[in-house]
Amino acid sequence: MNNLPPNIISDIQAIQAIDVIPTVLDVICRTTGMGFAAVARVTEDHWVTCAVLDHIDFGLVPGSELELKTTICDEISQSKKAVVIDHVAQDPAFREHHTPLMYGFQSYISMPIVKRDGTFFGTLCAIDPKPAKLRNPAVIGMFELYADLISLHLDQLEVFDETKKRLEEQERIAILREQFIAILGHDLRNPVGAIRNVAQLLQRGRVDQDSVERFAGVLLNSSHRMNGLIENIMDFARGRLGSGIVIHKQEEEIHSILNHVVAELSMIWPDRKIHTNFNLPQKLHCDGNRIAQLFSNLLSNALSHGDEKEPVIVEATLANNFTLSIQNSGTPIPQSMIDNLFEPFARGTTDQNTEGLGLGLYISSEIARSHSGSIVVNSDHIATEFKFIMPVY
Repeated sequence: MNNLPPNIISDIQAIQAIDVIPTVLDVICRTTGMGFAAVARVTEDHWVTCAVLDHIDFGLVPGSELELKTTICDEISQSKKAVVIDHVAQDPAFREHHTPLMYGFQSYISMPIVKRDGTFFGTLCAIDPKPAKLRNPAVIGMFELYADLISLHLDQLEVFDETKKRLEEQERIAILREQFIAILGHDLRNPVGAIRNVAQLLQRGRVDQDSVERFAGVLLNSSHRMNGLIENIMDFARGRLGSGIVIHKQEEEIHSILNHVVAELSMIWPDRKIHTNFNLPQKLHCDGNRIAQLFSNLLSNALSHGDEKEPVIVEATLANNFTLSIQNSGTPIPQSMIDNLFEPFARGTTDQNTEGLGLGLYISSEIARSHSGSIVVNSDHIATEFKFIMPVY
């Protein structure tokens, strides 16, 4: 069975999930006196047993496969009409047919199983080395009824699976929505509060030049954090709505892009040191804005969570791959958190008061994926490193 296509294996499992199938096969054998009954999945390329009752040692079990062209079911899949043979040797249409000659049966009945949408699933069939009286309304009607019953169960299983998937998706969305609202409320509180406090102080007047510069820094920092939240929310919404992270690749001066991000964040964290080592001798075919967003997220993460007394080290190389590494000292990230670090609303720190929706790393990983790249994380007591690697074509 392991060599079968996944969709065929799923169909076998679906048939075996129908509790009434063993009883159906048993009633068929008892009623007709035949020794073998089965439900077969029939496609353009495969004939595979899904359920079997074998009293004649025919040798098939669920998952067994016959060459399609050696079966009568190949013809039934085209016509979607039943084939009923009481006695092969006396049947002008089938006494020279290759299938009974190959498999040695004298009586045969096969009823197509057609789903409600009109698609052909397979057959409900029975065979025996001896003749049997099958061509009568009672037997044919029984097979038609059981084939319809199997079709109905298959349709119900599909509806159940689809309903289950929708419910699971709705539950997942509800959980994400609750997390989103709770974390958004928490993360906006601090920058909004800082802006409000600066506004109140300015309203009181008598502000000296040093205070103005300090207040300007607070406003810049707060607006940067709020803008980052808004951008991450927009990208998260696009991804969840199915459009994904949109990229527009062209030849980019990657050295200038990285330097710009470093300069921008140096203004936000003027007291932090960022050491860079770039070996970028040529342009990079990428979406420059998205790479800048990825780098900004990772560098902001290092500046926010790293040891304030130690520099953040940024290295970038461009050869067969473009590699961007951001390292910071500080408390290592536990392995249990690394495993889920790039999930939405996951946070790369054990500090519950840390700001950030927990979307930055998720969006960075999506940008990496859209460039056929990946982000690798290593964290220990010496350093935490986020490394973005993408192939260069």
